Amino acid sequence: MNALRVWIEGVGIVAPGLNDWPSAAAVLRGEQPYAAAPTALPAPELLPPAERRRASRIVKATLAAGLQACRQAGRDPASLANVFASSGGDGHNCHALCELLATGDRQISPTRFHNSVHNAASGYWSIATGATPAAQVLGAYDASFGAGLLEAMTQVEAGGQPVLLVASDSEYPPPLHIKRPIQDTAALALVLAPAPGAGALAELRLSRRGALAEGAPTALHEVLSQADAELAASVTTMPPMRGLPLLAALLGTPGQGRTVAVEVLPPQVLRVDVEPIA
Repeated sequence: MNALRVWIEGVGIVAPGLNDWPSAAAVLRGEQPYAAAPTALPAPELLPPAERRRASRIVKATLAAGLQACRQAGRDPASLANVFASSGGDGHNCHALCELLATGDRQISPTRFHNSVHNAASGYWSIATGATPAAQVLGAYDASFGAGLLEAMTQVEAGGQPVLLVASDSEYPPPLHIKRPIQDTAALALVLAPAPGAGALAELRLSRRGALAEGAPTALHEVLSQADAELAASVTTMPPMRGLPLLAALLGTPGQGRTVAVEVLPPQVLRVDVEPIA
């Protein structure tokens, strides 16, 4: 075959003004206006009480978006291999660690330490859902969503099994915010399958040759000409939202697919063909 082919079965999103995929889809379709608001982070359901108290902002967003996608797909989260992508992990925890290291008392709490590692959200997902299949955790700065998508699609093609992809990041407080001005916590999740099921939303195709090419990433207004300006700007202020133009393409007319250029490492983009199904 000349292309990797996967099907999207479920979508989850937690971002400023977007609490789930149905509400985000209504905004993207123009059925309701975009109302900017700080990200609403639900309580981290499924976690035991002790872990729930320790859960950071990025963990809450990751769990919420991942569970949304699994429920829409009708998949048991415990059964899915997964790929977690994040540019920098837990910004607030990083800030707190830097504050501690700048004092005379450099005693780091075990909770701070285990939340500092890049795979913390993946670990909490495993605790919450009981998932034991393979988990991949990667980071590629602003290209993290694109890198995660490439990894997840490759795993689906190679293994013939569905895979959960979750891209998430949280903001850094000042003064780190000056150097890494992420707007707010956000997470975007996709359940990808090797064959079209009854509830498939769209097919994604990735050419085996030429998918990585030089060019500009697809802007939200190129997919939706009437896209809200503030929502469109969020694509560049939160790494997971680099996937928003791809989500918008899912809402197109069946039979009228389009190619979305997903940002990877500049000047390269990942050219993904999106064919809406429903």
